[in-house]
Amino acid sequence: MRRPGEGMMLKRPYYNRHQLKQVKGLFGRFTIVAFLIVILIIYFIVISTSKTNYLSPESPSEINVQKLWNPADSGGWKPSSTPRSNWPPPPNETNGFLRVRCNGGLNQQRTAICNAVLAARIMNATLVLPELDTNSYWHDDSGFQGLYDVDIFIRALRYDVRIVESIPEIRKNGKTKKIKAFQLRPPRDASITWYTTTALEKMKEHGAIYLTPFSHRLAEEINNPEYQRLRCRVNYHALRFKPHIMQLSQSIVAKLRSQGHFMSIHLRFEKDMLAFAGCFDIFSPHEQKVLMKYRKENFAEKKLVYSERRAIGKCPLTPEEVGLVLRAMGFDNSTRIYLAAGELFGGDRFMKPFRAIFPKLQNHTTLVDTDTDSLNSNDLLTDNTQGLIGSAVDYMVCLLSDIFMPTYDGPSNFANNLLGHRLYYGFRSNIRPDRKNLAPLFIKREEEGEFVGFEAAVRRVMGRTNIGGPHKRVSPESFYTNSWPECFCRAGVVGGEDGCPPENMMEVLEERLMNVSS
Repeated sequence: MRRPGEGMMLKRPYYNRHQLKQVKGLFGRFTIVAFLIVILIIYFIVISTSKTNYLSPESPSEINVQKLWNPADSGGWKPSSTPRSNWPPPPNETNGFLRVRCNGGLNQQRTAICNAVLAARIMNATLVLPELDTNSYWHDDSGFQGLYDVDIFIRALRYDVRIVESIPEIRKNGKTKKIKAFQLRPPRDASITWYTTTALEKMKEHGAIYLTPFSHRLAEEINNPEYQRLRCRVNYHALRFKPHIMQLSQSIVAKLRSQGHFMSIHLRFEKDMLAFAGCFDIFSPHEQKVLMKYRKENFAEKKLVYSERRAIGKCPLTPEEVGLVLRAMGFDNSTRIYLAAGELFGGDRFMKPFRAIFPKLQNHTTLVDTDTDSLNSNDLLTDNTQGLIGSAVDYMVCLLSDIFMPTYDGPSNFANNLLGHRLYYGFRSNIRPDRKNLAPLFIKREEEGEFVGFEAAVRRVMGRTNIGGPHKRVSPESFYTNSWPECFCRAGVVGGEDGCPPENMMEVLEERLMNVSS
């Protein structure tokens, strides 16, 4: 028999537990919602701080042009590619001969030469003087011997690799003949392991190997600082242009500097780059056909939409856009500018707006004296304006200029190596346009005309760019564009990763080399 109130007593605990579950469920849902709200708030804060509104008047827009004429702050760092650890000289006995054919433009060829020296060191091979693929693009048969000082190249690298001008003849079974090099096509960005296995095996088997093509055929990021310093020794010490190229370049620089500071600009508004980037729409129908034909013949098929490409900064700046950036930064029409460029596509109509803003534009052909018979300057450049020698003169003038500005600094580009060389040459100032963040400003200007705040917005974009001081290398930036910190050391610091090598290191290397030779 159920007692009075017994049913109530049994139901009440059940009711309380059910109510508690409901409360817990509501609390859990509330916690999740609150957590999501916090995440969204943090996300929008991060986005708002990372994406600067360059049109906002609150953002700083001042640039000190006078400071740009001087080198950037080194932070106590100085260039140093001398070995800092055990670095034995090349032994007398090698595993064979290494031939390479360096294809592409001047920058690609310099990079390939650095990689060839490193590959020879890795394989304990004797390097045959690199071949330059001068005919396919340059229509220039200068070759390594016509462009670089061979004696300096061999002497500067004597502690690192053995170098010969050609594969020597050998006498076998009473007959004299040359070793025939086995031809190999290295994988793009091949690892060190590929060279110490596949390539080395063929070298030992045949006595010599011929690597072709040899552009970007050795990985750039190698976890061995001494290997990276070897690349710097090749690039910045061993690769010296021939005396007549150096003299001509220095005479041009002297003329420009006789009137004060000067800036150099690599204007990459050329057919090959425009075709590669897919930047067609600003040209006439005939010019577009020319670009499309060039692209079809030289690059992989890919659908490219000009408006999309331009909006994300994939198009080279037009000459007018270059002028607008410089004027917004504070440079006036008295600024002396040296133009390093091939044949500009689209004719002079694209140069007129630039020339109207900055009339003091010159290039290597306009600066050569007609009476410099001793240097044969006119003959030299008339025949090689678009060739390797003209490119070499441009390279040296840009290297020595007070400020350098590339309008397109992608991989395998003339500016790619120059930026790294200027960094190594004393942190010289560079103006590197942020094309991605400048694009919306130029597009807005085209749609609305010159709008209020345009120049201040450009200054805000450019004020956030690196002008040449030490900075961490972040992909996709190339080692050849920024060899810091491997090829630099801190002045006054001895030992450790940042320390400078002992002052007598070169004497130590010389002694080691003498011991091996004897």
